Amino acid sequence: MTWLGEKDFLAGINTHFARHRFGNASLADFIDSLASTTERDVHAWADAWLRTTGVDTLTPAVTTEAGTCALTVEHTGSRPHRIAVGLYDHDLSDDEGRLTLRERLDVDVPQSAPQPIGKPPALLLLNDGDLTYTKVRFDAASAEAVGTSLSRLPDPLTRTVVWNALRDAVRDGELAPGAYLETARVHLPRETDLALAQGVLAFASAQVADRYLTPEERPAALATLSSLCRDLIRRTEDGDHPGLRLIAVRHFIDVAAHPETLTAWLADGTVPGGPELDPDLRWRVLARLAVLGATDEAAILAELDRDPSANGREGAARCRAALPDEEAKRTAWSAMFDSDDLSNYLFTATAQGFWQPEQADLVRQYVPRFYEDAVTVAARRGPAIADAIGRWAFPAYAVDTENLTLGETCLRDADPTPSLRRKLADQLDDLARALRVREGATP
Repeated sequence: MTWLGEKDFLAGINTHFARHRFGNASLADFIDSLASTTERDVHAWADAWLRTTGVDTLTPAVTTEAGTCALTVEHTGSRPHRIAVGLYDHDLSDDEGRLTLRERLDVDVPQSAPQPIGKPPALLLLNDGDLTYTKVRFDAASAEAVGTSLSRLPDPLTRTVVWNALRDAVRDGELAPGAYLETARVHLPRETDLALAQGVLAFASAQVADRYLTPEERPAALATLSSLCRDLIRRTEDGDHPGLRLIAVRHFIDVAAHPETLTAWLADGTVPGGPELDPDLRWRVLARLAVLGATDEAAILAELDRDPSANGREGAARCRAALPDEEAKRTAWSAMFDSDDLSNYLFTATAQGFWQPEQADLVRQYVPRFYEDAVTVAARRGPAIADAIGRWAFPAYAVDTENLTLGETCLRDADPTPSLRRKLADQLDDLARALRVREGATP
């Protein structure tokens, strides 16, 4: 609709409904209906967008002449885009670096000519409003403005576009993972949007800290994330943002490197100032204590007696598999791959507990075993378990070329079931990306 314009798009929709009322229609029919109301080449658009793979990248190039700027959008890819370009200036009346919107420009990519944008903005944001599917980059001045003033952008959708651009740059090896964490440390404690806070914390912990940074760098990353979550928890003590506080509490649990605070919370049944620990939070705390070696089977049994529900049984399975000792790992592996007794849910919970970044040396022997056992069990138990094996039992934290080679050999020679093959292909692509990011981030 953005590319065609709302008027032409709605006219095409009405044409389509009139042509095919009380009947069925194909994609080709729909494209024909849209094409009948515009001079734009909708068929070429459909070929570029619906019959190709991958994602384009848009990068701004700003030239200045006589104090006036012009924007050229450099385009890697083949799809046509219509984007909004946000021009933001520093609010001189605000001492904390607030950015205010000067203007949003509509720009077609590929461009027919550079777009005049007036005086140089503090921040130039491609795809402001998230109107198209693309990755975007920043020019040097905008990157500096993001570093100092990201949390001072007034619109949460604009902030989301910026955070997504930073995430994509990390994944593509163009921004150091540590730089992403530093941006989160500075700006996320001021965030109010729940989905944005959850997304940034999830990426920062599950990808940056757990996979993109080396094991030697990980403790410092966890300390940064713990401090960030503490800042959010302190900021929400007034009770006005219970959802944001809950997100911060959950992530603080997940990145805790020392057990003392979690042990106190579990004993008291509450986080000081709230929330009280419901069964989900209690199992989350206990699972992290298991990873840290700060709980045991007796505590897991006591918690299971307190919560004997299906969720409780899954929590107990996750905790047992996360215990950092050889017998616990042998038992968990056998339960997953040597018998068919585990339900899909208990298999998933056991797999989630088994692999932990802190326990890489302890479970290293299971990395080559995974591929042989995964293929066998997936063939025996069917696509649902195959999906769980590929999604949750994959050795994601073994970020090394040996794991990648084993996986590629499995895909090539072991004939995994279609469901497992797809999950393995995705996992290996992520693993190869993590290796590239680490190589790029190594001094």
